[in-house]
Amino acid sequence: MKKEPDSKEPGSCAAATEPAWIVTRRDFLKISVLGALSASPLSALGAEERPAARTRFGIVTDAHYADAPSRGKRFLRESVEKMTECVELMNREKVDFLVELGDFKDQDEPPVEKKTLSHLRAIEKVFQQFKGPKYHVLGNHDVDSISKAQFLANVRNSGATQDRSYYSFDSKGLHFAALDANFRPDGSPYDHGNFKWNNANVPPAELDWLNLDLASTTAPVIVFTHQVLDGKGDHTIRNADAVRKVLRASGKVVAVFQGHKHTGGYSRLGGIHYYTLRAMVEGSGRENSSYAIVEVGADNAIAVTGYRKAVSKRLAAGS
Repeated sequence: MKKEPDSKEPGSCAAATEPAWIVTRRDFLKISVLGALSASPLSALGAEERPAARTRFGIVTDAHYADAPSRGKRFLRESVEKMTECVELMNREKVDFLVELGDFKDQDEPPVEKKTLSHLRAIEKVFQQFKGPKYHVLGNHDVDSISKAQFLANVRNSGATQDRSYYSFDSKGLHFAALDANFRPDGSPYDHGNFKWNNANVPPAELDWLNLDLASTTAPVIVFTHQVLDGKGDHTIRNADAVRKVLRASGKVVAVFQGHKHTGGYSRLGGIHYYTLRAMVEGSGRENSSYAIVEVGADNAIAVTGYRKAVSKRLAAGS
């Protein structure tokens, strides 16, 4: 398995390739006042910018938990404390559900399957403290030294999604689809590190499923994925064009929420918003965590309220 660069290595999440985040003077003042003193949103949207929400859900990504030493700027052990804070806030806010967007856990160097499973169980125990429906999206690190079946057997998804690596569900008049791009170019699944982290693919069978799933609903759709569907480069799904074509053709997809690219990002393609959440694992201390609450209005306008290092953003309705 080719090693994925961490934030201190050349070629990792280069700022020059990122869509620019726009931080207003008001946002800057809020950041200056709040600093790292609490889990308050650092770039919160004003009431006039937030839709009257018909649904509110939490997102978090790239915890990379392992009871192991830090690697570069990835503080693996600290993700238990960071995830605890995230879950506590989501419980206080009483969001409708909570989804983690992949790379939930990490591994030792060298990897040991038994220890990898213990890392997974430890972070899952924290995640399960959320008092509502919970969902997992598979990331490449989730199968670095175990199989997909082992990962799914040691986590709990809500509803009928338990043993599926890609699936869909409905909540409050919206349809949600979670994708799995952890496949090699020949369609074989990632398994015990038999892959290159920068060669993710959505296989034909999953694309067929996605077509049918989108056709089966009349509701607006939000998609979750680990590897990104917009942009170019190592973090992007290799057949992202084919996936985006399916999403556009449905005429129903409002937004895609992604992880994998630790610095985060945003773009809008074909009338669909692509929001990449910053990684939880990057940096030491709770102040360097990242998670967000997404609110979707009746007109499909979306407000993302970012906490800690996550970026807040309003995603307008319409094409």
